[in-house]
Amino acid sequence: MQFSSAGMGLLDSLLGAEARKSIKRKDSDAGEAGKALEEFRGSFYNEIRTSEGARRQQQRFCGPVVAMSFNFFVAVGIILTNKFVMGKVGFNFPIFLTLIHYTVAWLLLAFFKALSWLPVSPPSKTTPSSALFLLGAIMAFASGLANTSLKYNSVGFYQMAKIAVTPTIVLAECILFRKTISLKKVSALVVVSVGVAVATVTDLEFNAFGACIAVAWIIPSAVNKILWSNLQQQANWTALALMWKTTPITIFFLVALMPWLDPPGVLLFKWDIHNVSAILVSALLGFLLQWSGALALGATSATSHVVLGQFKSCVILVGGYLLLDSDPGVVSLSGAVVALAGMSVYTSLNLKESKEGSTKQIPMQNPVSKAKGSENGSEGSTVKNTTIEV
Repeated sequence: MQFSSAGMGLLDSLLGAEARKSIKRKDSDAGEAGKALEEFRGSFYNEIRTSEGARRQQQRFCGPVVAMSFNFFVAVGIILTNKFVMGKVGFNFPIFLTLIHYTVAWLLLAFFKALSWLPVSPPSKTTPSSALFLLGAIMAFASGLANTSLKYNSVGFYQMAKIAVTPTIVLAECILFRKTISLKKVSALVVVSVGVAVATVTDLEFNAFGACIAVAWIIPSAVNKILWSNLQQQANWTALALMWKTTPITIFFLVALMPWLDPPGVLLFKWDIHNVSAILVSALLGFLLQWSGALALGATSATSHVVLGQFKSCVILVGGYLLLDSDPGVVSLSGAVVALAGMSVYTSLNLKESKEGSTKQIPMQNPVSKAKGSENGSEGSTVKNTTIEV
Protein backbone atom coordinates (compact mmCIF):
# COMPACT_ATOMS: atom_id res chain seq x y z
CA MET A 1 0.00 0.00 0.00
CA GLN A 2 2.82 2.36 0.79
CA PHE A 3 4.47 1.56 -2.53
CA SER A 4 1.20 2.17 -4.34
CA SER A 5 0.67 5.46 -2.58
CA ALA A 6 4.21 6.55 -3.35
CA GLY A 7 3.76 5.57 -7.01
CA MET A 8 0.54 7.50 -7.26
CA GLY A 9 2.14 10.49 -5.65
CA LEU A 10 5.04 10.34 -8.07
CA LEU A 11 2.61 10.01 -11.01
CA ASP A 12 0.58 12.95 -9.77
CA SER A 13 3.70 14.99 -9.33
CA LEU A 14 4.86 14.13 -12.85
CA LEU A 15 1.47 14.90 -14.38
CA GLY A 16 1.29 18.07 -12.36
CA ALA A 17 4.67 19.18 -13.62
CA GLU A 18 3.69 18.53 -17.25
CA ALA A 19 0.39 20.28 -16.74
CA ARG A 20 2.15 23.24 -15.18
CA LYS A 21 4.57 23.40 -18.11
CA SER A 22 1.67 23.27 -20.56
CA ILE A 23 -0.18 25.98 -18.69
CA LYS A 24 2.95 28.14 -18.55
CA ARG A 25 3.50 27.61 -22.27
CA LYS A 26 -0.09 28.60 -23.02
CA ASP A 27 0.17 31.59 -20.73
CA SER A 28 3.40 32.58 -22.48
CA ASP A 29 1.80 32.26 -25.93
CA ALA A 30 -1.25 34.20 -24.79
CA GLY A 31 1.00 36.80 -23.25
CA GLU A 32 2.99 37.18 -26.49
CA ALA A 33 -0.20 37.42 -28.54
CA GLY A 34 -1.60 39.99 -26.13
CA LYS A 35 1.65 41.92 -26.22
CA ALA A 36 1.67 41.89 -30.02
CA LEU A 37 -1.95 43.10 -30.07
CA GLU A 38 -1.11 45.88 -27.59
CA GLU A 39 1.88 46.92 -29.70
CA PHE A 40 -0.29 46.97 -32.83
CA ARG A 41 -2.97 49.01 -31.09
CA GLY A 42 -0.36 51.36 -29.70
CA SER A 43 1.35 51.84 -33.06
CA PHE A 44 -2.00 52.33 -34.80
CA TYR A 45 -3.10 54.85 -32.16
CA ASN A 46 0.21 56.73 -32.49
CA GLU A 47 -0.10 56.60 -36.26
CA ILE A 48 -3.47 58.37 -36.33
CA ARG A 49 -2.17 60.99 -33.89
CA THR A 50 -0.51 62.75 -36.84
CA SER A 51 -2.24 63.93 -40.00
CA GLU A 52 0.34 62.22 -42.24
CA GLY A 53 -0.04 58.92 -40.39
CA ALA A 54 -3.84 59.11 -40.44
CA ARG A 55 -3.72 59.81 -44.16
CA ARG A 56 -1.46 56.77 -44.69
CA GLN A 57 -3.87 54.57 -42.74
CA GLN A 58 -6.80 55.82 -44.83
CA GLN A 59 -4.90 55.04 -48.03
CA ARG A 60 -3.95 51.62 -46.65
CA PHE A 61 -7.42 50.47 -45.66
CA CYS A 62 -9.55 52.45 -48.15
CA GLY A 63 -8.00 52.22 -51.59
CA PRO A 64 -9.83 53.22 -54.77
CA VAL A 65 -11.73 49.93 -55.15
CA VAL A 66 -12.87 49.78 -51.51
CA ALA A 67 -13.82 53.46 -51.34
CA MET A 68 -15.74 53.52 -54.62
CA SER A 69 -17.53 50.23 -53.85
CA PHE A 70 -18.49 51.59 -50.42
CA ASN A 71 -19.81 54.78 -52.00
CA PHE A 72 -21.70 52.87 -54.70
CA PHE A 73 -23.68 50.63 -52.33
CA VAL A 74 -24.43 53.45 -49.87
CA ALA A 75 -25.61 55.71 -52.72
CA VAL A 76 -28.01 53.05 -54.01
CA GLY A 77 -29.34 52.56 -50.47
CA ILE A 78 -29.94 56.24 -49.83
CA ILE A 79 -31.69 56.68 -53.20
CA LEU A 80 -34.23 54.03 -52.24
CA THR A 81 -34.57 55.44 -48.72
CA ASN A 82 -35.01 59.04 -49.84
CA LYS A 83 -37.61 57.96 -52.41
CA PHE A 84 -39.52 56.37 -49.55
CA VAL A 85 -39.11 59.45 -47.32
CA MET A 86 -40.10 61.91 -50.05
CA GLY A 87 -42.86 59.70 -51.47
CA LYS A 88 -44.72 57.50 -48.98
CA VAL A 89 -43.69 59.42 -45.87
CA GLY A 90 -44.45 62.71 -47.63
CA PHE A 91 -41.53 64.71 -46.22
CA ASN A 92 -41.29 67.34 -48.97
CA PHE A 93 -38.68 69.58 -47.37
CA PRO A 94 -35.41 68.83 -49.22
CA ILE A 95 -33.24 71.49 -47.54
CA PHE A 96 -34.46 70.56 -44.06
CA LEU A 97 -33.84 66.87 -44.84
CA THR A 98 -30.28 67.77 -45.86
CA LEU A 99 -29.94 69.78 -42.64
CA ILE A 100 -31.00 66.73 -40.62
CA HIS A 101 -28.40 64.64 -42.47
CA TYR A 102 -25.56 67.00 -41.64
CA THR A 103 -26.71 67.54 -38.06
CA VAL A 104 -26.72 63.79 -37.40
CA ALA A 105 -23.31 63.56 -39.09
CA TRP A 106 -21.92 66.29 -36.83
CA LEU A 107 -23.30 64.56 -33.70
CA LEU A 108 -21.66 61.28 -34.75
CA LEU A 109 -18.38 63.06 -35.42
CA ALA A 110 -18.59 64.74 -32.00
CA PHE A 111 -19.07 61.29 -30.45
CA PHE A 112 -15.98 60.01 -32.31
CA LYS A 113 -14.08 63.08 -31.14
CA ALA A 114 -15.02 62.44 -27.49
CA LEU A 115 -13.70 58.88 -27.76
CA SER A 116 -10.49 60.03 -29.53
CA TRP A 117 -11.48 58.06 -32.63
CA LEU A 118 -11.26 61.09 -34.91
CA PRO A 119 -8.02 61.44 -36.91
CA VAL A 120 -5.88 64.49 -36.24
CA SER A 121 -6.22 67.46 -38.60
CA PRO A 122 -3.15 68.88 -40.37
CA PRO A 123 -1.57 72.01 -38.83
CA SER A 124 -3.65 75.13 -39.41
CA LYS A 125 -0.82 76.82 -41.28
CA THR A 126 -0.95 74.18 -44.05
CA THR A 127 -4.58 74.88 -44.97
CA PRO A 128 -6.03 78.39 -44.89
CA SER A 129 -9.21 78.71 -42.87
CA SER A 130 -10.77 80.42 -45.89
CA ALA A 131 -10.42 77.16 -47.87
CA LEU A 132 -12.28 75.21 -45.18
CA PHE A 133 -14.97 77.89 -44.95
CA LEU A 134 -15.37 77.86 -48.74
CA LEU A 135 -15.69 74.07 -48.80
CA GLY A 136 -18.30 74.09 -46.03
CA ALA A 137 -20.36 76.75 -47.80
CA ILE A 138 -20.13 75.05 -51.20
CA MET A 139 -21.16 71.74 -49.65
CA ALA A 140 -24.36 73.34 -48.39
CA PHE A 141 -25.24 74.63 -51.87
CA ALA A 142 -24.18 71.42 -53.66
CA SER A 143 -26.18 69.09 -51.35
CA GLY A 144 -29.17 71.39 -50.85
CA LEU A 145 -29.59 72.32 -54.50
CA ALA A 146 -29.22 68.65 -55.52
CA ASN A 147 -32.16 67.58 -53.35
CA THR A 148 -34.18 70.60 -54.47
CA SER A 149 -33.48 69.75 -58.12
CA LEU A 150 -34.71 66.19 -57.51
CA LYS A 151 -37.92 67.57 -56.04
CA TYR A 152 -38.80 69.91 -58.93
CA ASN A 153 -37.32 67.93 -61.85
CA SER A 154 -37.53 64.36 -63.07
CA VAL A 155 -34.66 61.95 -62.45
CA GLY A 156 -33.83 62.09 -66.16
CA PHE A 157 -33.41 65.86 -66.17
CA TYR A 158 -31.35 65.61 -62.97
CA GLN A 159 -29.03 63.14 -64.73
CA MET A 160 -28.76 65.49 -67.72
CA ALA A 161 -27.58 68.21 -65.37
CA LYS A 162 -25.02 65.81 -63.87
CA ILE A 163 -23.57 65.30 -67.35
CA ALA A 164 -22.64 68.99 -67.40
CA VAL A 165 -20.64 68.52 -64.17
CA THR A 166 -18.00 66.42 -65.97
CA PRO A 167 -16.75 69.07 -68.46
CA THR A 168 -17.05 71.68 -65.70
CA ILE A 169 -14.65 69.69 -63.51
CA VAL A 170 -12.19 69.14 -66.38
CA LEU A 171 -12.23 72.86 -67.25
CA ALA A 172 -11.95 74.00 -63.62
CA GLU A 173 -9.01 71.67 -62.86
CA CYS A 174 -7.26 72.89 -65.98
CA ILE A 175 -7.70 76.54 -64.96
CA LEU A 176 -7.00 76.17 -61.23
CA PHE A 177 -4.35 73.43 -61.12
CA ARG A 178 -3.05 73.24 -64.72
CA LYS A 179 -4.25 69.64 -64.78
CA THR A 180 -4.74 68.23 -68.27
CA ILE A 181 -6.52 65.10 -69.46
CA SER A 182 -5.54 62.84 -72.35
CA LEU A 183 -7.49 62.76 -75.62
CA LYS A 184 -8.38 59.10 -75.06
CA LYS A 185 -9.96 59.94 -71.70
CA VAL A 186 -11.86 62.85 -73.22
CA SER A 187 -13.22 60.52 -75.90
CA ALA A 188 -14.29 57.97 -73.26
CA LEU A 189 -16.02 60.69 -71.21
CA VAL A 190 -17.86 61.91 -74.33
CA VAL A 191 -19.12 58.36 -74.95
CA VAL A 192 -20.25 58.15 -71.31
CA SER A 193 -22.07 61.48 -71.49
CA VAL A 194 -23.81 60.62 -74.76
CA GLY A 195 -24.85 57.22 -73.39
CA VAL A 196 -26.31 58.71 -70.21
CA ALA A 197 -28.11 61.40 -72.23
CA VAL A 198 -29.69 58.77 -74.48
CA ALA A 199 -30.59 56.60 -71.48
CA THR A 200 -32.46 59.43 -69.75
CA VAL A 201 -33.90 61.24 -72.79
CA THR A 202 -37.33 59.63 -72.25
CA ASP A 203 -37.67 61.17 -68.76
CA LEU A 204 -37.14 64.91 -69.19
CA GLU A 205 -39.76 66.65 -67.07
CA PHE A 206 -38.97 70.04 -65.56
CA ASN A 207 -40.28 73.53 -65.01
CA ALA A 208 -38.57 76.91 -65.19
CA PHE A 209 -37.74 77.06 -61.48
CA GLY A 210 -36.44 73.48 -61.46
CA ALA A 211 -34.27 74.14 -64.51
CA CYS A 212 -32.75 77.22 -62.83
CA ILE A 213 -32.00 75.16 -59.70
CA ALA A 214 -30.36 72.41 -61.79
CA VAL A 215 -28.16 74.91 -63.65
CA ALA A 216 -27.23 76.68 -60.41
CA TRP A 217 -26.22 73.32 -58.90
CA ILE A 218 -23.63 72.44 -61.57
CA ILE A 219 -20.78 74.76 -60.53
CA PRO A 220 -21.05 74.17 -56.73
CA SER A 221 -21.14 70.42 -57.34
CA ALA A 222 -18.01 70.51 -59.51
CA VAL A 223 -16.05 72.78 -57.15
CA ASN A 224 -17.14 70.71 -54.14
CA LYS A 225 -15.70 67.52 -55.62
CA ILE A 226 -12.47 69.25 -56.70
CA LEU A 227 -11.85 70.73 -53.24
CA TRP A 228 -12.57 67.45 -51.42
CA SER A 229 -10.17 65.58 -53.69
CA ASN A 230 -7.43 68.23 -53.65
CA LEU A 231 -7.39 68.87 -49.88
CA GLN A 232 -7.05 65.15 -49.13
CA GLN A 233 -4.43 64.39 -51.75
CA GLN A 234 -2.34 67.54 -51.42
CA ALA A 235 -2.80 68.69 -47.79
CA ASN A 236 -2.88 65.32 -45.94
CA TRP A 237 -6.49 65.68 -44.77
CA THR A 238 -8.49 62.55 -43.98
CA ALA A 239 -12.18 62.26 -44.81
CA LEU A 240 -13.40 62.30 -41.18
CA ALA A 241 -11.11 65.14 -40.10
CA LEU A 242 -12.25 67.29 -43.03
CA MET A 243 -15.90 66.47 -42.31
CA TRP A 244 -15.42 67.53 -38.67
CA LYS A 245 -14.04 70.93 -39.70
CA THR A 246 -16.53 71.74 -42.47
CA THR A 247 -19.86 70.28 -41.27
CA PRO A 248 -20.72 73.15 -38.84
CA ILE A 249 -20.23 75.64 -41.69
CA THR A 250 -22.47 73.56 -43.95
CA ILE A 251 -25.18 73.46 -41.26
CA PHE A 252 -25.06 77.25 -40.93
CA PHE A 253 -25.61 77.81 -44.66
CA LEU A 254 -28.35 75.17 -44.86
CA VAL A 255 -30.27 77.02 -42.14
CA ALA A 256 -29.90 80.19 -44.23
CA LEU A 257 -31.16 78.40 -47.37
CA MET A 258 -34.26 76.87 -45.76
CA PRO A 259 -36.56 79.93 -45.92
CA TRP A 260 -35.72 80.46 -49.60
CA LEU A 261 -36.00 76.94 -51.04
CA ASP A 262 -38.20 74.91 -48.66
CA PRO A 263 -42.00 75.28 -48.56
CA PRO A 264 -43.58 76.34 -45.26
CA GLY A 265 -45.19 73.87 -42.89
CA VAL A 266 -42.32 71.73 -41.61
CA LEU A 267 -43.63 72.03 -38.03
CA LEU A 268 -47.05 70.81 -39.18
CA PHE A 269 -45.57 67.58 -40.51
CA LYS A 270 -46.72 64.39 -38.78
CA TRP A 271 -43.72 63.67 -36.54
CA ASP A 272 -44.74 60.19 -35.37
CA ILE A 273 -42.40 57.30 -34.56
CA HIS A 274 -42.76 55.73 -38.02
CA ASN A 275 -41.91 58.91 -39.95
CA VAL A 276 -39.11 59.93 -37.58
CA SER A 277 -37.55 56.47 -37.86
CA ALA A 278 -37.55 56.65 -41.66
CA ILE A 279 -35.96 60.12 -41.58
CA LEU A 280 -33.28 58.99 -39.10
CA VAL A 281 -32.41 55.98 -41.28
CA SER A 282 -32.05 58.40 -44.20
CA ALA A 283 -29.83 60.61 -42.01
CA LEU A 284 -27.55 57.70 -41.03
CA LEU A 285 -27.22 56.72 -44.67
CA GLY A 286 -26.53 60.39 -45.44
CA PHE A 287 -23.58 60.32 -43.03
CA LEU A 288 -22.26 57.15 -44.67
CA LEU A 289 -22.77 58.69 -48.12
CA GLN A 290 -20.81 61.81 -47.15
CA TRP A 291 -18.02 59.72 -45.62
CA SER A 292 -17.82 57.23 -48.50
CA GLY A 293 -17.94 60.03 -51.05
CA ALA A 294 -15.07 61.80 -49.31
CA LEU A 295 -13.07 58.56 -49.22
CA ALA A 296 -13.69 57.99 -52.93
CA LEU A 297 -12.65 61.55 -53.80
CA GLY A 298 -9.51 61.20 -51.69
CA ALA A 299 -8.58 57.89 -53.33
CA THR A 300 -9.38 58.79 -56.94
CA SER A 301 -10.34 62.11 -58.55
CA ALA A 302 -13.33 64.39 -58.97
CA THR A 303 -13.93 63.20 -62.54
CA SER A 304 -13.82 59.52 -61.52
CA HIS A 305 -16.37 60.22 -58.78
CA VAL A 306 -18.79 61.76 -61.32
CA VAL A 307 -18.34 58.74 -63.60
CA LEU A 308 -19.11 56.51 -60.60
CA GLY A 309 -22.40 58.36 -60.10
CA GLN A 310 -23.34 57.86 -63.75
CA PHE A 311 -22.35 54.20 -63.50
CA LYS A 312 -24.74 53.86 -60.56
CA SER A 313 -27.61 55.28 -62.62
CA CYS A 314 -26.94 52.96 -65.56
CA VAL A 315 -26.64 49.90 -63.30
CA ILE A 316 -29.98 50.74 -61.65
CA LEU A 317 -31.63 51.12 -65.07
CA VAL A 318 -30.19 47.89 -66.52
CA GLY A 319 -30.67 46.01 -63.23
CA GLY A 320 -34.34 47.03 -63.11
CA TYR A 321 -34.81 45.62 -66.61
CA LEU A 322 -33.00 42.33 -65.86
CA LEU A 323 -34.24 41.68 -62.32
CA LEU A 324 -37.49 43.60 -61.84
CA ASP A 325 -39.07 43.26 -65.31
CA SER A 326 -39.16 47.03 -65.81
CA ASP A 327 -39.29 48.27 -69.40
CA PRO A 328 -37.36 51.54 -69.86
CA GLY A 329 -37.38 51.08 -73.64
CA VAL A 330 -34.84 50.02 -76.24
CA VAL A 331 -33.44 53.54 -76.58
CA SER A 332 -32.76 53.96 -72.86
CA LEU A 333 -31.22 50.49 -72.55
CA SER A 334 -28.98 51.11 -75.57
CA GLY A 335 -27.81 54.39 -74.06
CA ALA A 336 -27.06 52.71 -70.72
CA VAL A 337 -25.04 49.97 -72.43
CA VAL A 338 -23.07 52.55 -74.44
CA ALA A 339 -22.40 54.54 -71.24
CA LEU A 340 -21.22 51.41 -69.39
CA ALA A 341 -18.86 50.62 -72.28
CA GLY A 342 -17.43 54.15 -72.12
CA MET A 343 -16.98 53.81 -68.35
CA SER A 344 -15.10 50.54 -68.84
CA VAL A 345 -12.71 52.22 -71.29
CA TYR A 346 -12.23 55.19 -68.93
CA THR A 347 -11.47 52.85 -66.01
CA SER A 348 -8.96 50.82 -68.05
CA LEU A 349 -7.20 54.03 -69.11
CA ASN A 350 -6.95 55.10 -65.45
CA LEU A 351 -5.48 51.73 -64.46
CA LYS A 352 -3.00 51.88 -67.33
CA GLU A 353 -1.86 55.35 -66.29
CA SER A 354 -1.48 54.19 -62.68
CA LYS A 355 0.73 51.29 -63.75
CA GLU A 356 2.82 53.56 -65.95
CA GLY A 357 3.22 56.01 -63.08
CA SER A 358 4.40 53.20 -60.79
CA THR A 359 6.88 52.01 -63.43
CA LYS A 360 8.33 55.50 -63.79
CA GLN A 361 8.89 55.69 -60.03
CA ILE A 362 10.97 52.45 -59.92
CA PRO A 363 14.36 54.14 -60.69
CA MET A 364 13.66 56.59 -57.87
CA GLN A 365 13.49 53.72 -55.38
CA ASN A 366 17.12 52.50 -55.79
CA PRO A 367 19.25 55.02 -53.87
CA VAL A 368 21.06 52.22 -52.00
CA SER A 369 22.20 50.57 -55.20
CA LYS A 370 23.47 53.91 -56.50
CA ALA A 371 25.33 54.61 -53.28
CA LYS A 372 27.03 51.22 -53.32
CA GLY A 373 27.88 51.65 -56.96
CA SER A 374 29.53 55.00 -56.39
CA GLU A 375 31.82 53.40 -53.80
CA ASN A 376 32.90 50.66 -56.21
CA GLY A 377 34.15 52.80 -59.08
CA SER A 378 33.44 51.24 -62.44
CA GLU A 379 30.74 49.05 -60.92
CA GLY A 380 28.90 52.24 -60.04
CA SER A 381 28.95 53.32 -63.68
CA THR A 382 27.36 50.04 -64.70
CA VAL A 383 24.60 50.32 -62.12
CA LYS A 384 23.87 53.91 -63.08
CA ASN A 385 23.62 53.12 -66.78
CA THR A 386 21.33 50.18 -66.06
CA THR A 387 19.03 52.39 -64.01
CA ILE A 388 18.77 54.97 -66.78
CA GLU A 389 17.93 52.31 -69.33
CA VAL A 390 15.06 51.03 -67.20
